[in-house]
Parts: sequence; structure tokens; C-alpha cells
Amino acid sequence: MPISVAAKESICFGTTAKGRLKDGVELPSSGNNFVTYSRVARAAGRTYVHSKVKDIVVEAYRILESEQPKKVYKYAETGLKEGGQFKPHKTHRNGLSVDFMTPVINKKGKSVHLPTNPFNKFGYNIEFDKNGVYEGLKIDYEALAAHIVVLDKTAKQKGYDLWRVIFDPSLQPELFKTKYSAYLKANIRFSKKRSWVRHDEHYHVDFAIPCQ
Repeated sequence: MPISVAAKESICFGTTAKGRLKDGVELPSSGNNFVTYSRVARAAGRTYVHSKVKDIVVEAYRILESEQPKKVYKYAETGLKEGGQFKPHKTHRNGLSVDFMTPVINKKGKSVHLPTNPFNKFGYNIEFDKNGVYEGLKIDYEALAAHIVVLDKTAKQKGYDLWRVIFDPSLQPELFKTKYSAYLKANIRFSKKRSWVRHDEHYHVDFAIPCQ
């Protein structure tokens, strides 16, 4: 009789800025409502996370299929299988950090993916203006807020939490004009100061999962 073997659970060490990861797992390349920012970068091993983080991220996308059925999402860089230094990022070292590309709508109001390719550093070189617009694409604050809320609720259902969300402070006020405003104010720790990179074309989420 075959013996079923449970998948290894990841172990994180230290902090997002000074840490490492054991037995990291890859995020799936795509799902019904999400895709990776680059199959090439994924093949290069830049989309590994802690197994608990993977569970939360994938489950959140599943929930969004019904809560936001017309919205599409894209995740970006996460980290290496064994963690450690992850250039050019200053964090992303212990499997608990995930970058998500900012959801956008086109001129027709349709949810579309932010373009990510080698010519714009896989999306990281994109700059939105003060109105949240880039080449005819506008930040979809409802979709963005919905995603953060579902990530937080899913993490808590699994016994964990979100530590912080880094998103350009100058754009944050628009999140608090959405129907998710009250939940965001009560539950999410947003960055208050501008980071060393702007974080407008992506939002960085750190998960609170116990590490060694």
C-alpha cells in the first residue's frame, strides 16, 4: 500500500531584512484570475515563499474569484528557495515578503494586467502620475483594496497576520475612498513614509508568521 508523504513545511529564520528560508515553495505561475509577472524570472527561481505564505496567497486569489469576478491580478517578486540576499531588494530574505503588481483598468474600465517585460524591468520601472494613471491605465483602487483585505482575512483565518503593507503614501488616500476603507483603517498597517523605491507600480506585503 503506498504511503502518502505530507509536503514539507517551510521554516523561516530571522527577519525579512536579515533572514533565510528552508524548504521554500514556488507560487503557481497562474490561476483563473492571476498570473506571474514573468515566466522567465519564475524559472530563474525568484518566486519562492514560505509554504504558509503560498497557502494564504493562493487561497486569497480563490476567494477573489467570487468576490471580484471581473478583476485580474498579477504577483511579482517574492524571494529565493533558501532565502537570503535577494538583489535589488533590501528585504524578501525569509520567505515572508511578496510584491504584487498594482491592479489597473484600461480606458474602457476593464480590469487588465499591468505590462511587465524586460524593457520596463518587469514592471518595476513603471511610474504612475499623481492621478494614478500610466499610459492610459488607471490604478484600480477597489481591486487593490479588496486584495489586501482578503489577504488579511485569509491570514487571520489560518492563525497568522499581515505585518505591513508598503504602498506609495501619496496614493494611499484613494484606498480609503473605497468600500473597504473601514476595514483597512482598523486592520492594516500601511507604510507612512516613502520607501527607497516608490512602490506605486507594486505593493509589498510582509506576512507575520513565526520564524526561528
